[in-house]
Amino acid sequence: AQGAIRETGNPTDVALRGPGWIAMQAADGSEVYTRNGELRVTNAGLLTGQGGLAVAGDNGPISLPPDGRVVISDDGTVSSRDVRGISTIVGRIRLVNPPADQLQRGDDGFFRVRDNQPAQADASVRLIAGSLEGSNVNAVDAMVNMISLSRAFELQMSLLKNAESNEAKASQILSMNP
Repeated sequence: AQGAIRETGNPTDVALRGPGWIAMQAADGSEVYTRNGELRVTNAGLLTGQGGLAVAGDNGPISLPPDGRVVISDDGTVSSRDVRGISTIVGRIRLVNPPADQLQRGDDGFFRVRDNQPAQADASVRLIAGSLEGSNVNAVDAMVNMISLSRAFELQMSLLKNAESNEAKASQILSMNP
């Protein structure tokens, strides 16, 4: 489920509106997916995301010219606006929406398509610029659930101790009979 959207005002922060994923280029060249839209521009002008991985564009990683102001539109188009206010399109973030049953989570926190084939770009996936998606976990519900599970565990452990005690007493009584 989608988490709460909070506005950050940072032009490189993007949140996904509804279902979808941001494609990133892994160190081995494969494509991985994330919903973490906290993007950064490196000193070399490369648009990167979680773990410093390059954001995948329709034509490879997205590079920005120096001293430009980044503008990201809702369809993932990345533009650079210079000091004169002239915008230049530098690329488009690859936005995908593969079926959930084809995705598997890796140990690095990124998702991958099971057959390691890149997912098809999906034009219906939209971004919200200047915002980030928060966790989809309700902390209060999770805490209540954890306390409930902890109490159930304690009850089961108490029952096991009583059963062991009863077994020890029964063994003691049986061993007293000649």
